[in-house]
Amino acid sequence: MAGETDRVIRIGETDDADLRLKGPRGYGVVVSTWPRRLLLETILVSSGIVALAEIGDKTQLLAIILAARFRRPVPIILGIMVATLLNHGLAATLGFLVSQWLQGTVFQTLVGVAFIVMAGWALIPDKEDDGGVGNTVQNGVFLTTLIAFFLVEIGDKTQIATSLLAARFHDIVLVTIGTTLGMMAANVPAVFLGEAVTRVVPLKYVRMGAAVVFAILGAWVLLVTYKVL
Repeated sequence: MAGETDRVIRIGETDDADLRLKGPRGYGVVVSTWPRRLLLETILVSSGIVALAEIGDKTQLLAIILAARFRRPVPIILGIMVATLLNHGLAATLGFLVSQWLQGTVFQTLVGVAFIVMAGWALIPDKEDDGGVGNTVQNGVFLTTLIAFFLVEIGDKTQIATSLLAARFHDIVLVTIGTTLGMMAANVPAVFLGEAVTRVVPLKYVRMGAAVVFAILGAWVLLVTYKVL
């Protein structure tokens, strides 16, 4: 029987983990409908890929610059977290919406190829860039970090990876949570330990690891799309 509970906007795969946000006039938004066994997988894959891609990235270098300049880790970490949630939330939404408009073999092929292109991009070192931090000091450490990190992240490989992950997993919330956790896992140690954190493992090998992960995910998407797996 049709009723208020039927008026739902779906954002995700349909299955047994139906998480709804009630809106006015009985409308709801299904923010995640993954099978419960795949909820953790989506978050872990998203966080792992972005954490690897972020090591040595220009946003991690920005985190190190901010930590060295202000020496106030808590507002810097909070600024990074809020900036990432906003930035990756928008990126995941875009990736999800595009996946709804462009479906089928052609789109899945594009997603798979894009991941493989990301593998090549991950091998390219980023250069240090403070994103004009010096011009925004007067706004406070938290706001300076939020603005600088948000702007520097636009068009970055971790943002693009977020869009691709949302297109692949068809979930905005879980991918945003996962990629934000990955960004924090890479940047919190950078804030506290500075440049030393990037010297524990040579960045060349970290970039190679990230490239391998992107390539495997791209190949997996293509193999599944063409029913090889």
